[in-house]
Amino acid sequence: MIDKESVKHVEDLAELSLTESEREELTDDLARILDYVDKLGELDTEGVEPLRHILEVQNVMRDDEKRETLDSEEVFRNAPARDGNFFQVPPVIDKDSSEG
Repeated sequence: MIDKESVKHVEDLAELSLTESEREELTDDLARILDYVDKLGELDTEGVEPLRHILEVQNVMRDDEKRETLDSEEVFRNAPARDGNFFQVPPVIDKDSSEG
């Protein structure tokens, strides 16, 4: 059974700040979810193949054939910025805020 203390613990781990009414609502929601999971555990699944996808799907791969490559100048023709033979892009990681 899930209680408010468990929800408060999860709230702290997730670094959330919930109001008391949100905490009560989450407690009820999580209790219903766990009850449903318990109910599913009662089903006899012996001999039932697990599904990876609801539909039968299969990747379609093309043959790996050798083809002529593009010239470097043609590749970089529409690039907004370049550094030698590399595309130059804005940084995505702030070095000042990265940890160790």
